[in-house]
Amino acid sequence: MKDATHPEYHMINVKLVDGTVVQMRSTWGAEGDTLSLDIDPSVHPAWTGGSTRLMDTGGKVSRFKNKYAGLGF
Repeated sequence: MKDATHPEYHMINVKLVDGTVVQMRSTWGAEGDTLSLDIDPSVHPAWTGGSTRLMDTGGKVSRFKNKYAGLGF
């Protein structure tokens, strides 16, 4: 294997949305840098089970629903 082909892992601080700071190993930044997240598992609907609404006024979804409205989907 060639030398210096893999990135160097080091410890960084990851700041979650609620302000919690977690230490992780990463190739991002430099040793001790802080990465602030905009979305994390504590607030993302995919993990929290939150409801999502489809915002499509007159777009493809609306045309699809109108086209197949009589089929009982």
